[in-house]
Amino acid sequence: MLDRRVRVRFAPSPTGTLHIGGVRTALYNYLFAHKLGGDFILRIEDTDQNRFVPGAEAYIMEALNWLGINPSESPLHGGPHAPYRQSERKAMYREYAEKLLASGHAYYAFDTPEELEDMRAKLTAAKVASPQYNAVTRMSMKNSVTLSEDEVKRRLDAGEPYVIRMKLPRQEEVRFHDIIRGWIVVQTQNMDDKVLFKSDGMPTYHLANVVDDYLMQITHVIRGEEWLPSAPLHVLLYRYLGWEEVMPQFAHLPLLLKPDGNGKLSKRDGDRLGFPVAPLNWVDPHTGDTTSGYREKGYYPEAVLNFLCMLGWNPGTTQEMFTLDELVQLFSLERVSKAGAKFDFEKAKWFNHQYLLKHSDAELAAEFMPLLQAAGFNRPIEFVTTVVGLVKERANFVNDFLEHARFFFEAPTTWDEATLSKKWKPETQGILEGWRDALATTNDYSAANLEVTSKAYLESIGVGIGQVLQGFRILITGLPAGPSMFEVCSLLGKEEVAARFNKALEYTKTKFA
Repeated sequence: MLDRRVRVRFAPSPTGTLHIGGVRTALYNYLFAHKLGGDFILRIEDTDQNRFVPGAEAYIMEALNWLGINPSESPLHGGPHAPYRQSERKAMYREYAEKLLASGHAYYAFDTPEELEDMRAKLTAAKVASPQYNAVTRMSMKNSVTLSEDEVKRRLDAGEPYVIRMKLPRQEEVRFHDIIRGWIVVQTQNMDDKVLFKSDGMPTYHLANVVDDYLMQITHVIRGEEWLPSAPLHVLLYRYLGWEEVMPQFAHLPLLLKPDGNGKLSKRDGDRLGFPVAPLNWVDPHTGDTTSGYREKGYYPEAVLNFLCMLGWNPGTTQEMFTLDELVQLFSLERVSKAGAKFDFEKAKWFNHQYLLKHSDAELAAEFMPLLQAAGFNRPIEFVTTVVGLVKERANFVNDFLEHARFFFEAPTTWDEATLSKKWKPETQGILEGWRDALATTNDYSAANLEVTSKAYLESIGVGIGQVLQGFRILITGLPAGPSMFEVCSLLGKEEVAARFNKALEYTKTKFA
């Protein structure tokens, strides 16, 4: 195994939006491959044609491209093991199903849906905990184990619907090593004879993924915990097909959990709690329902990757911020947790804030300008750049800038009455009017001089700046908090500040008289 070139795959099904947990799986595969100088492959597993959704494959590729998780081989890029869509590999799966039939490790099953349901009902009535089609129950069903060879041939020649099931031994121990979870031991009496080939002529995931992993020379299968119960079956398939010596190593990743830790994170959780569980917006072509995405919410792809990587993995240090290249160098499956990771949406916003601050004011202003113009404001880029520099500490997203900076572009028409009333005293009106007059007399409207002028005035009347600063802020900006008021006033200019002061003081005179 060590002598083989590392090859991993991300193999989503095009059944709708790509869950953020799937994105993390893709990321871990990418990091592992690149650290070891290997190949990261994207394979589309579309064997379940009933669940196929138009546009889903293109969505998956766009999402990975936005995040920078670019495969070396894929349906789009091609590669030496093409095609990379399972629906285009249909013919080859039959060959391996036939091999399993010939070796006695699989069999034809002709049971109707009604007969299967009846079997499960009888087992349930007999208080069997997990009704299964297995080594015991197969003996009472219609299959090539119980039917004569002639009868099987007759049914096949007549075109009767059938599936091909794996024939599991009644009592056998299946052992395999998982890189994350250690040794896994499962008894075959607790497994069922899974369908390998469906009546529509398409393989199931179980057969198709094993065949494709073998043919594509996959060395490591890194996938979600939900596939752990299927892994013993896949181990047996490798054995029965004679591929045990080149069987990939397995690593089953922990689940992404709801924010409260109770259960697997779902789209409904995102809808309920107001955060995305998909990388990009997705509109269901059948229902028209929209699933919100991180890109459209204003997240930087680097922030999403950094956040996701830390959900279930840690570098062994307190460092949290990493570039993609740094993650490649540090990543190891041995440091992936066995336990599920709580999805902390506030932490996701924190990561985006950190990446936002890494951008220059000029870069952020360029991102902000289209949003500003869409809101009907046209200001020189130099002015906008200065504004961005003043408000960025309070923003998690560029989309937040207008909320925090609107007062730079239009004077407030309402003032935070609740906050004003808490600190308003009979003398406050006079103090603020005097402050207005002091600022109106200075010709140097730099932030530094406005601070000196303001403090000098307030000291002259024996008032601490903390007593009236918030009221001053509300009168000029309409908000109870924000950037330095001296920076704000300097940028707004003498005339604008005077006009806002006058309008607001007329309001307070009538409101708090």
